[in-house]
Amino acid sequence: MNQQIAIDFASRAAFARKLGAEAGQRAADKAEQEDPEFRAKALDFIVAYIRQQGEARGEDATNAAVLAGIKPRDQRAFGPVYKTAIKRGLIRVVGYVPRVRGHGSAGGKMYAAGQGAA
Repeated sequence: MNQQIAIDFASRAAFARKLGAEAGQRAADKAEQEDPEFRAKALDFIVAYIRQQGEARGEDATNAAVLAGIKPRDQRAFGPVYKTAIKRGLIRVVGYVPRVRGHGSAGGKMYAAGQGAA
């Protein structure tokens, strides 16, 4: 007799997002220990970059920040920066794109300027 195993994909996805958010927060905290201005510099740069481009992939904005010298040891530190920018209305998600570093996996976001003041 075959038994099917029930997999709750929604719960697994929520758990994975939670773990990712926690890892990003730890990375941002460490980046700020090394450079107390990390979050402020990263936020200013990313918002300005997206506004200048009109629309931009998150990975492109992050890569540009790194090239500009905003270099945390772990690039997951940028995750909380994007979250703050969205929460403040400085940027908004306008679409989804394949990830470059994820080898084409889902989850890449396209951003545009929001209505919030910088």
